[in-house]
Amino acid sequence: MDHKVIQILMILLFYPETSAAGVKDVNEGDPVDINCKLPDTGTIVFWFRAVDGAEMELIGSFSTNGQPKTTRDNFNKEFSLKKQMNDFVLTVKSFKKRTDSGLYSCAALTGGNKLTFGPVTQLRGKPKPTTPPPPPPRDVTTRQMSTTPKNCLCNDKSTAVPFMFCSPIVLGSLAGGCGLLLLLLIITVLYCNNIRTRRCPHHYKRKPRTTALEKQMMTNRHI
Repeated sequence: MDHKVIQILMILLFYPETSAAGVKDVNEGDPVDINCKLPDTGTIVFWFRAVDGAEMELIGSFSTNGQPKTTRDNFNKEFSLKKQMNDFVLTVKSFKKRTDSGLYSCAALTGGNKLTFGPVTQLRGKPKPTTPPPPPPRDVTTRQMSTTPKNCLCNDKSTAVPFMFCSPIVLGSLAGGCGLLLLLLIITVLYCNNIRTRRCPHHYKRKPRTTALEKQMMTNRHI
């Protein structure tokens, strides 16, 4: 049968005679099996496909037991066919998203001039996983480490505490402490002195002065 005649028959019969398409998402380079079960195998089985962005094409014609009759170029390199019970299984050996994405179906020639189509399978390529953008390059310039000890004061004026701001606080605390100690010392001395005065009053009595006449009389006594 001429290929152009087959394509015309497919265009006329494909859509009303086929069932809803099953979808398979395939990874790039993976093999994929396409099952097609026909209600009546007829006398000959055809495999068709309509690749995205291209015309409908005949993959090959096969006998009812799965033996190839007429196939497209490089069929054995790209495809393989086998029959399992009542299913015809077409295998795409290495799926390529650009050239193999599309609709696949089989049909049987029955009654001498009627094509009976099986279910349609849609092959789609899985989207490639998105990779996050690479991190920005780091500055690989090596900096020389300084061995000179640094002061604790920070150069940032907004966060550094001025030295003169801390000095009055420290000096004021010290001066207050010293003044308090001095006050306690004075109070202690005065208190102890008061107690001593009360206990020993004879230490603070004034002795009478010896007159010149008494001194003369005492001298004459010794003579």
